[in-house]
This record gives sequence, structure tokens and C-alpha cells, in this order.
Amino acid sequence: MNAAEDILLVFYLAALFSLFVYGINCYFLMIYYRMSLPKARLRQQNLQDKFYNTLPLTGWPRVTIQLPIFNERYVATRLVKAACQIDYPKELLEIQVLDDSTDDTVEIAGAVVQEMRKQGFDITHLHRKVRTGYKAGALKEGLRSAKGEFTGIFDADFVPSKDFLRKTIPYFVDPEVGMVQARWGHLNCDYSMLTRAQSMGIDGHFGVEQAARSWGGLFMNFNGTAGIWRKKTINDAGGWQADTLTEDLDLSYRAQLKGWKLEFAQGVVCLAELPVTINGFKSQQHRWAKGSIETAKKNLLRLFKADLPLLIKIQSFLHLTHYMVHPLMIIVVLTSIPMLFTKWFFLGIPLPLLFFTLFCLATFGPSNMYIFSQRILHSDWKKSIKYLPFLMFLGTGISVNNTKAILQALLGIKTGFVRTPKYGIESKEDTWYGKLYSIPFSAVSIIELLLGLYSLAGFLLFLLYSKYFISPFLFIYTAGFLYVFSLSVMHAYAHGRKS
Repeated sequence: MNAAEDILLVFYLAALFSLFVYGINCYFLMIYYRMSLPKARLRQQNLQDKFYNTLPLTGWPRVTIQLPIFNERYVATRLVKAACQIDYPKELLEIQVLDDSTDDTVEIAGAVVQEMRKQGFDITHLHRKVRTGYKAGALKEGLRSAKGEFTGIFDADFVPSKDFLRKTIPYFVDPEVGMVQARWGHLNCDYSMLTRAQSMGIDGHFGVEQAARSWGGLFMNFNGTAGIWRKKTINDAGGWQADTLTEDLDLSYRAQLKGWKLEFAQGVVCLAELPVTINGFKSQQHRWAKGSIETAKKNLLRLFKADLPLLIKIQSFLHLTHYMVHPLMIIVVLTSIPMLFTKWFFLGIPLPLLFFTLFCLATFGPSNMYIFSQRILHSDWKKSIKYLPFLMFLGTGISVNNTKAILQALLGIKTGFVRTPKYGIESKEDTWYGKLYSIPFSAVSIIELLLGLYSLAGFLLFLLYSKYFISPFLFIYTAGFLYVFSLSVMHAYAHGRKS
């Protein structure tokens, strides 16, 4: 029995310590952000000044805007018209609608392309009937005929700002810059508690993580949309490849391993529609989680062998494997109740206090980063803090869904590219009830329910045994699993209602 208890302790502590490492890294990124901010602002201003002071309008580069879409009947028109409104010389701007649709989106996109072409835009509608390589394949095929020296990419749920190119193209005055990523904004963050929570999570990623990595000389990534690439960089890095579900992350690392710089333009905001259903959000997270681990498997060995500073290698590892926090959470939950009945919880205060400390640092590192990002991005940031518990519940509750994705990636199980449904939701008055593209209720939700009940049992047992150090964290897990399960059931049911 003692040996079994010792093994259990090792698993429990290993999971807790790993979560602690990922959590404490949030503090590192916040510090790195503060340290790098003044130099980054000066550099960005210098690049802007150099571009506008030395390049006449006739010397501006040609740009191709690529709009990859697949069955986007509710947002295709919005996307194409927004791309055509980008303030850039018409003679230097090409727009490609890369359409892999199998429904009436083909006709909708074709009609708006014809309308824009009559207005003098250089715009083409490229429809593939076979989705070879999914999004990566569409981008690769479009790039073959692209006229631009630079390629901007916008997914269907995005609305590029008019000044997007005028603010991003100047970065390429530096010949080593291969890509510029803009910050994601939110069209519908106040639609529901779910979208509020998502907006805070995205703000944390862009407000702190992307900025700290880019400005601090670490490896960062293109987020698949709202960014612009130098065509030469894409080709030099090996082009778009479809062997991972995150072709954007994969290309980013291959480009940086080739010596290219990736820039983050925090002041350039591109609004996007957040997923309004939990099942749509799960689909998005599944793709990101699985793709990031596939990218790690593909690139980490090469990265470790590269002649790069140790800090870049460590941060790249934490970056590419960040979604491992989700199976680690599952391990902590599953081992918590057995741990309660071992000798380790009855040896006095030191070990439970250690557990408590690791839990705190692992939990509050990300939470503090999200609060910090609200402070630096929004003047009314205090109003957003009340939604932090929902983000915490969402982050823990989604762990079953993401653990499944990670296991598939580790085992090499191939799955198709399932895109996130978009419904053209921009205000509280808009509705998604009864619309197409629903994602059905998944059996994963049953596991969420079971883990929620298991965590609840653990929470009550820890209270019963007066082990108050751990019980608050089990409450977070309980609330998270049951919150995500409840939303999954409600949204699956509500989708069948008439709008």
C-alpha cells in the first residue's frame, strides 16, 4: 500500500508541478512585456516613419488579400465587402476569395465578387470542388497565382479595418520581417457570458503573450487570420503544409527557424465574431489543441537542435505544448480523491501547504495575466473583471474536450478540419437559433458531467475531512465541468428552435 501511495503522490505532484510551471510562465511573460514595451514602441514608430518618409505612393508594394471560406452563407458578403473597403491603392490591391464551399455560399460569394469587380476591384472567386489540404491547401493554391509581394489573410468571421494595410505594410521596411500579426478585437463580446469569457482569454493571448514573445525576441506565431505575410517568407519556409490542423502555427515556426522575424502589431485591431455556442467553441479549441501538439511533434526536435538561445527553446516548448495543461488538470482531478485517503494528507501542514501553494501559482498566474491584459487594452477594464470566474470555469470545463484532441495528436490519429460555425452575430438582437452549421451534442459532454460529479464528491470529502487547502480548487473544477456540460446540452437543444 505504501508503494502505491508513493506512486500516486508522484503522479499528483508531477501534474501539479507541471501546471505550476505553465502558470508561473504567465508572470514571466507579463514581466517581459513590461521590459520590452518601450523599445517595441520606438521600433514600430521608426518603421512607420521610415516607410512614409522614404517611399512615395507609387513605390508601395502590391498586396494580395486572401479570404479562405467554407460554407459561410451568413458572413461571406460581410467579409468580402470589408476586404474591398481596405484603404490601399486599387491598382496595388488584389483580392482572392478562396471558396471551398459545398452549399449556396458559392452563389453568395460569387454574386458579391461580381458586384465588387464592377466597382473596379481586382477580385477573383476561386472555387475548389475538392478540399485537398483544407485551408492550407486553399491558401497554397491561391498563392500560386497571387500577384502580390505580400499576402494578407482573413478568415470568414473577421472584419478587417480600413487602415489595416497602411499600418502593417510599414513593418516590412525591415527586410528580415516575414509576417505581421494584428490583434484580434471582438464584434460580439457582450452577446453572452460565453463570449465575454472568450474575449478575456483572447485579450490575454494577444495583449500579453503575443506582445511579450514578439517584442522580447522569442518565437511567436501567426494566428491564421488578421495577419500579412511576405510571400518570399512563405516559400522560403516550405510553403503552406496540411500535415497539422494548425498550418499557421507550423508555418510560423518553420519561418522563424529559417531566421525570419515575426512582428506583432498591438495597435492594429481586427474585429472578429466570437463563437456563440459552446459546441462551436469546443470545435475551435479541439482544432487548436490537436494542431498545436501536432506542430510540437513536427518541429520541437529541429528547434532543440538549432543554434538558438536556451530561453527561446524553453519558451517555444511552453508555447507549443501549452494545451497540455488540460490533461494535467484531468490527472489532478482524478487523483485528488485517492490522495485524500493516503498518509500524505495526514502528516501535518507542510505537504498540504505545498499542494496549496502549487495550486495557487498554477491557477492565479493565468488569472493575473488576464486581468493585466484588460488593464493595458481597455480603459474600462474594471467592468470586465467580474467575468473572470466564467473564464476560469470555461478553461477547466473544456479540458475533457481538449484532452481528447491531445491524445489524438499524440497517437497520430488523423481527423478532418472542422471549421467553427459563424452566424453573423454582432449584437444581442441577433440569433443563431435554427440556422445551419450546427455542431451536434457530443459524448464528450457525458464525461464532463461525470467529472463534474466526481469533482463535487471530492470537494465535499475534502470539506468533510477539514482539508480546506485543496477544496476551493476542486470547487473550480466542479463548476467548470458542470458549466460546460450544461451549456453543451442547452445549446444543442436550442439550435433546433426556430429563429
